[in-house]
Amino acid sequence: MNLFLNLSELLAALAVIFLAAKIFTNAIEHAGERLGLSEGVTGSIFAAIATALPEAIVPIVAVCLAPGLVLDNEHVAVGAILGAPLMLSTLTFVMLAIAAAFKFNLRHELKPEISGFRRDMIFFAGAYACAAAALYIPTEWTGGRSLISAGLVGGYVLYLFLTLKASTGLVEGGHGTKSDEALWLTNLRLPDNAVILTVQLSGALALLVFGAFWFIDGVKAGAEICGLPVLILSLLIIPIATELPEKINSIIWIQKKKDTLAFGNISGAMVFQSMLLPAIGITLTQWQPTPILLPGVIITMTAGLWLLALAYHGKIRIWHLLPNGLLYFAYVQFVLQS
Repeated sequence: MNLFLNLSELLAALAVIFLAAKIFTNAIEHAGERLGLSEGVTGSIFAAIATALPEAIVPIVAVCLAPGLVLDNEHVAVGAILGAPLMLSTLTFVMLAIAAAFKFNLRHELKPEISGFRRDMIFFAGAYACAAAALYIPTEWTGGRSLISAGLVGGYVLYLFLTLKASTGLVEGGHGTKSDEALWLTNLRLPDNAVILTVQLSGALALLVFGAFWFIDGVKAGAEICGLPVLILSLLIIPIATELPEKINSIIWIQKKKDTLAFGNISGAMVFQSMLLPAIGITLTQWQPTPILLPGVIITMTAGLWLLALAYHGKIRIWHLLPNGLLYFAYVQFVLQS
């Protein structure tokens, strides 16, 4: 009976998240169009950061505020930090492929703005490699660890600068953000202005956060029912609970053939999650390798390099993203057998 109630709670939370995602994508498109931004900036920076911020709270709370054993809290933090890029680079992209396949077919070509996607993947691969290397720096070598943390933060500032710098040329080249439907709140006979847009955007984000935390509670309860250990919970369950719901935005965009927004929402979050959050983890936790973490790091790096190769290839078909899903499920199989 408890399991049935848990599943009902998860489905209700997902329904709230899906509605919030629809409202959010509508609002963010109008915001990008009003500001004259490229789809790359709208997807990779504004949508990605806005939907990734709730997930950033989990490791910070785990390390700084959560009661209980310090080791368990660090497992939650490190698992959440490294698990998010794992899930984004593998499971999220295969879900994007499945959503597109239902709308089109497996040989359908996806057309994100390729220079922006390539930039995202370069920054992701470089940053994640640095974060992985930091696992092997002894905790007493504070100077080396601080240097990597500072480099990751500085790298993200550089990423923002380059992405924003490219925006003007992309808009002139036809890659400006455009909305194909009216702002939702205007259907209530409200004026179409910046104030109403801000209200809709803020309300959608609040609803997304509410739905995500409701979903997190349901997933944690389900994990307890199934008796999953803390590290597995943090590596697999927490990233799915915190990241995946908001990436429904990308599913909505891919089915509307807004490939740049769909890809940017994921790849921009990958950059954010591989630069700022590892900087926090390296600074505030032991940040040491474990037998369960290392295969996940290798799989994440493999998936990221595959996406980088696709970005340089230029033509991305739906079936090209399917190997990422196989990598994710291979890791799940490994973890469950450990």
